[in-house]
Amino acid sequence: MKYGMTTAAAFMLTTSMAGAIGLDRSNQDITAIFETGNYAELSFGYVTPNLTGTDVLGNDIANVGNAFSQLGGSVKMDLNDQMSFALIIDRPFGADITYGGAPATTMLGGTEAILSSTAFTALGRYKINENFSVHGGLRYQTLDADITLAGLSYGPLSGYNVLMENGSGTGYVAGVAYERPAIALRVALTYNSGITNSFDTTETSPLGVTTGTTDVESPEAWNLDFQTGIAANTLLFGQIRHAAYSQTILTPTTFGTLTGGASITDIEDATSYSIGVGRKFSDAFSGSISVGYEAEGSDDLVSPLSPTNGLISLGIGGQYTMDNLVFSGGVRYTMLGDARPETGTPDTARASFSGSDVVSIGISVGYRF
Repeated sequence: MKYGMTTAAAFMLTTSMAGAIGLDRSNQDITAIFETGNYAELSFGYVTPNLTGTDVLGNDIANVGNAFSQLGGSVKMDLNDQMSFALIIDRPFGADITYGGAPATTMLGGTEAILSSTAFTALGRYKINENFSVHGGLRYQTLDADITLAGLSYGPLSGYNVLMENGSGTGYVAGVAYERPAIALRVALTYNSGITNSFDTTETSPLGVTTGTTDVESPEAWNLDFQTGIAANTLLFGQIRHAAYSQTILTPTTFGTLTGGASITDIEDATSYSIGVGRKFSDAFSGSISVGYEAEGSDDLVSPLSPTNGLISLGIGGQYTMDNLVFSGGVRYTMLGDARPETGTPDTARASFSGSDVVSIGISVGYRF
């Protein structure tokens, strides 16, 4: 019995385009370590959000989600029959949110959050036997952020800005996998440690311009990736991811002084699910379809810097193999849950978002050597 989909194609739609939990963008995918033989891959994704709403004063809020791109790459090599090594580059976290409107007449006009990241993961795998293996390694991560809080929602803090540069830190990855090659079964559990990033920080506030350093911990997360053959040339695959964003506290020194130690970010822990089916139609071409789900939070009050609450998604993808080259591509449509951005203590809704969605496309080129 044959099972024709490769790991890269099967997981394309769940790992190479933006995730929805918190600030997730790549889901910290490490499945390159399970590729057969020596393999290298480059991937590109483009994401176009549509996030619109109305503030509590009745002002329309035009799309606050800026389109963004995702780049990634990996190289995996077998060292011997039991040991393999992979180097993975991705952009695990990000934000591109901009509220239009005048700060003096709208609740959130001028609020903006731009966050970019890059991670380098060096990963090793050891096969204990045909069925069990362990994997682990180190991850070096860099981040930069530029955040502005503006509008009537922020009162005397309106216009506050923090520029956070040169943030970096190191964490680790550890996991275990169970496989039955005869039926293309693999279940892999991976733990991604939180990483403390230390930033050079410049704050502009009612107290003037101040500089210093700020430590922020990116969330620890668990990924459960699975696949199994269910019929000739047919593969069932999926992922469960849990990320602990409640531990991500952002309190620059001056902001903490002005707010009594509050955090700029307020994102709940969350879990996302995806499942799909891949089918090999010929020796050269395979296709896949997948669905994704993230439950709504405990309430619909969310950070203005991440104005979404749960999702349902549908994706389709394809893979074409030509000699040693592997071409993959896919598109995903995501419906986002309604949400109410809030500020203050206690939390007070400042706007309402509904009917938001996202369109994501991704392509990759792989080479076996």
